[in-house]
Amino acid sequence: MAGFADLTVAQSCRVIGFESARIDAGFVNGFFLTVAGTKPDLNMDVDLRPVQYIRQPEYWAWEVVGCMNGIGLPTEAPFAVTVELRGAVGTKGIEVVGAGSKKRFDITLGS
Repeated sequence: MAGFADLTVAQSCRVIGFESARIDAGFVNGFFLTVAGTKPDLNMDVDLRPVQYIRQPEYWAWEVVGCMNGIGLPTEAPFAVTVELRGAVGTKGIEVVGAGSKKRFDITLGS
């Protein structure tokens, strides 16, 4: 079985830009990440995906990923997506990674 790095790269998904990102505290020391912006295609699905690491980094990267759903409809549309961070937090916090920009957040767990 091939390792992750050896697999074929999907052609229907790309890291896309974002305009704003924020962290909200949830219940029981949980955190939620919300990212918003404009997607380039009306039928693009946008998701936030954590990068995979062998060990916990200082800032855990979360990529803003857009995947085409069917044929392209090249009409810009707003998006907003929220995820619970669920342990994918670095020793200092997280970093949101979009096309051409990054934004870091310091997060203290357990406080």
